[in-house]
Amino acid sequence: MSGLDRLLAKSLDTTIRENLGEKTVQKIEARLFEKYGLSLTQSIEQFQKLDAVLREFFGAGADGIEQKFFKSACDIKLIDGDKWVTIENQKLTEIILDSFGDDDKKNILTTLNGESMIISQIIESCRMPQTSGYRKINALINDGLLTMDGYVSMPDGKKVSKYRTIFDNVKIDIVKNKITISIHLANHDYEASTVLATCT
Repeated sequence: MSGLDRLLAKSLDTTIRENLGEKTVQKIEARLFEKYGLSLTQSIEQFQKLDAVLREFFGAGADGIEQKFFKSACDIKLIDGDKWVTIENQKLTEIILDSFGDDDKKNILTTLNGESMIISQIIESCRMPQTSGYRKINALINDGLLTMDGYVSMPDGKKVSKYRTIFDNVKIDIVKNKITISIHLANHDYEASTVLATCT
């Protein structure tokens, strides 16, 4: 699962519930749990599984439904020949703005831009207290702004996860109280996203 999928899941869950209605969502959730042991939110993070269940219910009409859900969260645009994920969804823009508005989280995101590190290295590089550092890093992981990027073998034989940001660049535009955030992802992140693979 990519960090982008985790980020988008925060918005798509609400959109799906609002658009399909409670009874349909309950049936979909029951089928997801029966077939995969997943909740709706978990299935969004593994979108191909949600896609399979939506196709059971809606057949080929699932394509249009998925496109509608995806467009409510973000859009893919070409800017200067590069693919950018453009986000206008209020919930997602708040997550991103809150992260850049928090000095510690911003420092973490800046430190990891273009690099991957284990959590203890991040905390050391950012000169943060350990407890709050772990809390802020875990919040960024849960929000989908940091994603796992391999492992490091420690001297005791344990493997420790490395993390990096999901984006190479972020543009924030505010025009007449409308916030648009454009995120440039590395090609690897486009390929790793099950939501993008299914909906674009």
